[in-house]
Amino acid sequence: MIWRDHLRSIVDESKTHFGRLFDVIVFLTIALSVVVVILESIPSIAVVYGPLLRLLEWIITIWFTIEYIMRLITVAKPLKYATGFYGLVDLLAVIPTYLSLIFVGTQSLMVFRAFRFLRIFRVFKLTRFVSEASTLMIAMKASRQKITVFMCVVLAIALVMGTLMYMIEGEVNGFYSIPDGIYWAIVTMTTVGYGDMAPLSSLGKILASFLMLIGYSIIAIPTGIVSVEIAAAHRVGIESRVCSKCTRQGHERESLFCRFCGEKL
Repeated sequence: MIWRDHLRSIVDESKTHFGRLFDVIVFLTIALSVVVVILESIPSIAVVYGPLLRLLEWIITIWFTIEYIMRLITVAKPLKYATGFYGLVDLLAVIPTYLSLIFVGTQSLMVFRAFRFLRIFRVFKLTRFVSEASTLMIAMKASRQKITVFMCVVLAIALVMGTLMYMIEGEVNGFYSIPDGIYWAIVTMTTVGYGDMAPLSSLGKILASFLMLIGYSIIAIPTGIVSVEIAAAHRVGIESRVCSKCTRQGHERESLFCRFCGEKL
């Protein structure tokens, strides 16, 4: 239908005038909603401006609800969109406010507070409007096997080093179990160094120094892996067009059809 195609050009495409305007409005609304959630958590501000903040929240929620319905109308498979990443994020952006109607008068309950502050996850809606987001997602997917192998190696090192440190230091020096040793190894290898656990023996200090050097040598590996894949994605010219059927991004600029489902772009 013509009206549906026109609506899709506004909601899903950022190259048209109205599409760019729609993206800007959603972008600013997301930013405003995050600010409102943050301000609500400050008691002194919530006491004075509570009614205004709640009014803004309902205006934002109604707008996000309209946007969510528009996206369901424009996609070829609404159920697939609703259960996908962006669909779940869009649903999570509106559901907490409506849930607050069910928990009226229970503002002190932690479950209610949790539902309220779930609205902060609206920030994930921003990924749809960042032109490089699709390139980053493709790079992450392409490097997932290498990253998985890397993480397995890091965990193996943490397991071995943590066990050795437990054997060397023992309970006398604060290493009460192998999991404690593994925790220390992860904290040391990532160069965080909380200082809550530290070896006291000479052999333990030597092992710790060796692990610190290992941490510095491997910390840049994931960055290098992802950087290579991002460069590869840029070489083929990835752009942020959205497929109307599968709602996925990451197509080459010259592509006429979706690289995931074959739908015409």
